[in-house]
Amino acid sequence: MAIEEKVSVLMVTTALQGHINPMLKFAKRLIPKGVDVTLITTEMARDRMLRYSNNNVSTTTTTTTIPHSHQETKIQFEFFSDGLSPDFDRNKDRITFVDTLRTIGINNLSNLITNLTKIKGHNYSCMIVDTLLPWAVNVAVEHDIPCALLWLQPCALFSINYHFFMNPELFNNLLDPNVEVQLPGLPLLKVKDLPTYLLPDFPSFGKQIMKDLCQYLDKVKWVFAISNYELEEDIVKSMASSIAIYPIGPLVSQFMLGEDETNGSNMNMWSAENSCLGWLDEKPPSSVIYIAFGSVIVLSQQQVDNLAIALKNSNKAFLWVIKPAEKGSEDEIPKLPLGFLKETKERGLVVTWCEQEKVLMHPAVACFMTHCGWNSMLETITAGVPIIAYPKWLDQPTNAKVVVEKFRNGVVMSYEQDGIASVHEIEKSIKEVMEGPGAEEINKRAIKMKEASRKALENGGSSHKNINQFVNDLKNVRNGV
Repeated sequence: MAIEEKVSVLMVTTALQGHINPMLKFAKRLIPKGVDVTLITTEMARDRMLRYSNNNVSTTTTTTTIPHSHQETKIQFEFFSDGLSPDFDRNKDRITFVDTLRTIGINNLSNLITNLTKIKGHNYSCMIVDTLLPWAVNVAVEHDIPCALLWLQPCALFSINYHFFMNPELFNNLLDPNVEVQLPGLPLLKVKDLPTYLLPDFPSFGKQIMKDLCQYLDKVKWVFAISNYELEEDIVKSMASSIAIYPIGPLVSQFMLGEDETNGSNMNMWSAENSCLGWLDEKPPSSVIYIAFGSVIVLSQQQVDNLAIALKNSNKAFLWVIKPAEKGSEDEIPKLPLGFLKETKERGLVVTWCEQEKVLMHPAVACFMTHCGWNSMLETITAGVPIIAYPKWLDQPTNAKVVVEKFRNGVVMSYEQDGIASVHEIEKSIKEVMEGPGAEEINKRAIKMKEASRKALENGGSSHKNINQFVNDLKNVRNGV
């Protein structure tokens, strides 16, 4: 019996933990269906992985082998230069970083794909592009490769961006944070609930990325979202007449869904302190507050001080992740108040990084205080953990609004325009989620959302169907149908 020729796809993403990992998780869904994946990102990711983790990453390419049906199926990693030196602080000067990627990185990416297709003899049925690289759509067109977009924010954000650039009359006054905005399929929003990159005081590069993306949509064959249909049904339906968006998530590690996972689906760009899992083992069920704000956000000294005081006053056990500054970064990492670690040592643990999905799945965790990045939100929903939302910027205020307030699986902190929540507000939020009169109902809603998310990826579930249809489409592309 002849072995069916595999379908090959490219995945192109920025060198950010929250972008690489969803691509890897999507790859893990495609591989068992006979799809070979080559993931392309910038050399900065390779350099970070060599510095912070035990990943087996060579100076050029690396390959991860995943067993499937007695055949060897691989994810191959390729890297291209973003046009900047390794020592350049990309977090400090995002404008130069984005512009150089768009003007120099685009040529390096195109040359890499030329090498893969012509010299190595690969033919690709699709190129799946990261949201932050809209210009990569043109690279796919240049190489005559059908293009897909992996949307890494909620479908709600896709709808907001689309209407912002296609129907600007819906956004009359963005200067007043309390002006209301009504959009199809979404709850009534205020300007302060919109993603910050659309607001007048945000650097123009953020808005330009989204504008470019909307303008390239007519060259995109598929738009995928990393959430699930049940989570955003109204929004998916409202977008169907404009541009179809297909939820394929939640894109989380398979062990969170009760599935076997022969190979990890995360690429670690920082070194995790796994001792925290043993520490959690010693804590009673649903007793620990988990606090983490992602791989990019750096809290101010005042935010750290207020959080520390509130945690000390709460008398609750806590696990707090405070990421250190990267080598060469000019970010000023705030310090914990003098005496805080000593005063809370019996019930608190502070680490620099952890395996978040494993922490969220631990029975000792009662709630998650999060910046509301969409990857973290999906992981929390899949784990069935209540949320204390402390959003800062980009999509985070909108995520908190359309998920936490809509589904009531947690609380959203109030804070001043400086983005700093008071000690009182933090204490109130902790109490409301862990022991307030509504705590039991919040927990029930979190469990209900967990069950719906898991069903989406089971056989016959909404995301399972969308992924199967995509693979069938790829096979038709390969066969010239």
